Amino acid sequence: MTPLTARHLRFRSLLITPMLSIGILVLQASSFALGTAPVTIASTVPSNGDVNPYGIARVPRTTGTLVKGNILVSNFNNTKNQQGTGTTIVQIAPNGTVSLFAQIDANTLPGPCPGGIGLTTALAVLRDGWVVVGSLPTTDGTSATAQAGCLLVLNNQGQVVETFYGSLINGPWDMTALDAGNTAELFVTNVLNGTIAANGKVVHGGTVVRLVLSVSQTTMPNLQSVTVVGSGFPERSDPNAVVIGPTGLGLSPDGSTLYVADSLSNRIAAISDPLTRSSSAGKGTTVTKGGNLNDPLGLAVGTDGNILSVNGNNGFLVETTPAGVQIATVLLDSSGTPPGAGALFGLVPVQGQGIYYVDDASNTLNLLH
Repeated sequence: MTPLTARHLRFRSLLITPMLSIGILVLQASSFALGTAPVTIASTVPSNGDVNPYGIARVPRTTGTLVKGNILVSNFNNTKNQQGTGTTIVQIAPNGTVSLFAQIDANTLPGPCPGGIGLTTALAVLRDGWVVVGSLPTTDGTSATAQAGCLLVLNNQGQVVETFYGSLINGPWDMTALDAGNTAELFVTNVLNGTIAANGKVVHGGTVVRLVLSVSQTTMPNLQSVTVVGSGFPERSDPNAVVIGPTGLGLSPDGSTLYVADSLSNRIAAISDPLTRSSSAGKGTTVTKGGNLNDPLGLAVGTDGNILSVNGNNGFLVETTPAGVQIATVLLDSSGTPPGAGALFGLVPVQGQGIYYVDDASNTLNLLH
């Protein structure tokens, strides 16, 4: 186990809780196009002006200032639109009511976070009220100043209480987790392993790391082990996105497979036995590649096992079966040049409601019925 920090914690799944079973996932390929158009729930911009919403997580239980059923959203950019400098998490109710859950000050952290604060798509909420968010910070919005960052642990009042950092946490970009009560398993993609030194060239250092945590309602969770379960994913720095590499993660309903959005390879990868494996599966096996995929970023898995991913290059959501058949697409964002480029990251399906997703072209939380 690599040293991360003296402090530890626990996670709730961002993408793979029982609430992910929704009827829309099992309809015919034309169901998205014939369904209700996406609707805007609220702006994600807080009073300090942070923009570029990346992470999204649904609150599973009311505790502290967290309200069950509300959506948390993390912002990657500051009010000057500098990437890797966003410091806020907002809480949004399904009726559109917005409040500030946290504004994080890099100068008052309880532990190290190399480079400071730039909140990423890696965002999760635990049933016991702990919130975990990734930081991949820059000092001026460019990849040249990006540093390793950390995972930040917040209590149910929005206060940072600990950090995870170290050699295996290097540019945490996205995550999912399995919350089993007294234990939790967190999966994190990392995109800075050799990336900045390559000056825009593709390197194959992207990883997926599993953190196993013991959990308590009264004390901060305790880290039990850290294991690299995936490695060798392509990644590179990018002037428009800071970095491109393995992004969204989602577990199959039975936990036997971890799906990874391998952005630069334009594919969805599968890592077998993610909860128990003791060594890396490398880049995993290919579930689907090309077709309607176009730089897959955010990813979620329904209880029926189907995979939802959102494209970074054209604003489409793609539904894929575990067998690799792409069965449906729907356009979620058509703004920008080209339309939908760079707009979509986090998404979370909710039974009986639809799919919540962030759109960083319009800085909004939206719902696809």
